[in-house]
Amino acid sequence: MKKTSRTPFYTVITLLMLGGLATAWLRHYYMEIPFNPGVQKPVWLIEARIDFDANGEPVTARLGLPDNPEGYRSFSEQAAAPGYGYSVVTENGVRRGEWSKREAQGAQTIYYKTQFIDTQDETISEMDAIELPLAEHVDWDGSSQETAAAQVLNTAWAKSSNAQSLARELIKIFTSNDIEQNAALLLAAETDKAVLLEKLLNQASIPARPVLGLYLQDARRHQSLTRLVQVFDGKSWVLFNPYTGEQGVPENLLLWHTGGESILDVSGGTRSRVSFSMIHQTVPALDLIAAQKKDSIFSLLSIQHLPIEEQSMFKLLLLLPIGALVVVFMRIIIGLKTSGTFMPILIAMAFLQTSLVLGVLSFVLVVAMGLVLRTYLSRLNLLLISRIATLVVLVIFIISALSLIGYQMGLNTGMTITFFPMIIIAWTIERMSILWEEEGPKEVMIQGGGSLLVAVLAYMLMQLSIVGHLTFNFPELNLVALALIMLMGQYTGYKLSELRRFRAMVDNDAGKNKGADA
Repeated sequence: MKKTSRTPFYTVITLLMLGGLATAWLRHYYMEIPFNPGVQKPVWLIEARIDFDANGEPVTARLGLPDNPEGYRSFSEQAAAPGYGYSVVTENGVRRGEWSKREAQGAQTIYYKTQFIDTQDETISEMDAIELPLAEHVDWDGSSQETAAAQVLNTAWAKSSNAQSLARELIKIFTSNDIEQNAALLLAAETDKAVLLEKLLNQASIPARPVLGLYLQDARRHQSLTRLVQVFDGKSWVLFNPYTGEQGVPENLLLWHTGGESILDVSGGTRSRVSFSMIHQTVPALDLIAAQKKDSIFSLLSIQHLPIEEQSMFKLLLLLPIGALVVVFMRIIIGLKTSGTFMPILIAMAFLQTSLVLGVLSFVLVVAMGLVLRTYLSRLNLLLISRIATLVVLVIFIISALSLIGYQMGLNTGMTITFFPMIIIAWTIERMSILWEEEGPKEVMIQGGGSLLVAVLAYMLMQLSIVGHLTFNFPELNLVALALIMLMGQYTGYKLSELRRFRAMVDNDAGKNKGADA
């Protein structure tokens, strides 16, 4: 007889395992879903407050909004301004929030809130996204300023070799304790060093632009934006702090607004101003999933998009393969006998809705009372179908009675006894009754106890938070459980419970060896 090759079977097993593990890892990588439950992520909650005095005319307030700042990613934003219309508009590549109202009078306050998470994601360089920038034309007030600017540039130019080093040398000149005459003249005309640095770099044909940054500090209020300078070095924009000489983006700096446009414009009002408050907090990582990468295929196929009621149903259904894995292992590998093949899974699911102790007690009471009633039904000589239907009705009455008794005793969890699979319990009672008549009470205790033990073991595994987290957020991992179930289905060796039959042989051999030694 030709032996059947098992290669296709093991190929299927390997593909199921690799497919489940690979898909789970890809979901973790692209959706940033953690493998451990309860993971928290740090979040910055930033609130911009706009205040101005309206003069009774139509009002339009426009605030520059951050757009993919380096090192951070926004996942939610909202505006609060009663009576105002709100929309986000994009002009010249700059996002701006726009509030409008037909008529307003007196002091007005508008709030804009957004949340940012730290990110190390690679960003597309602006060199790839836009055309190479050009230096802007610079006008100085008077020939004296123009001459002083040329002298300062000549001094810094001689000590530099590229755009970055030139910016550093200019900053040193203006932050030195002993400021030379030409630099002092320029600072007297323009006190903001950031504006002065931009002019000098653009005059040197090096593109430079202003940047408004917000330094993040926990529980800070009434903060203002800091004006910094970005210098184009031929490949990318490099940030400089003209007041300290610091180069690059600090970890606690959020680049809120880029470009020469004003951060706040208000028409129909006066004395406009904007201030910022911030707080550092942590939120569950799973709460951030829905707001991130909505176009990902994993997001489109995610269970989290279903209604809450259906999510709760799937959360329980996806635990069934874990219970099936436990049953297969205990029956095929361990060799434990149960009453019914997968009845322990349903009992374990019921335990998830109740507490374990009350669930076990309720199950034992229902089965015991059912066996007593089944003994009486056997005397009535009913047909099988009628007898099973009668048991189903009686089980319903038993469970209802236990639920009411539990409620009267203050055990509210007793009300959830109704989660027990009544039809399955009725069949279990019928089978145990027949088994009692044919094999005796010992076999009933073995199979009933085995079913209860398997149900408890399945419950203990299914109620683990990490198991519920993985099966719900990574449902493809059930392919691994499927592969293990199929793999155990090929096992034809001795069960662990059968090895005790060889103990007598071992003891006999040991006795013979002992006698021979004597």
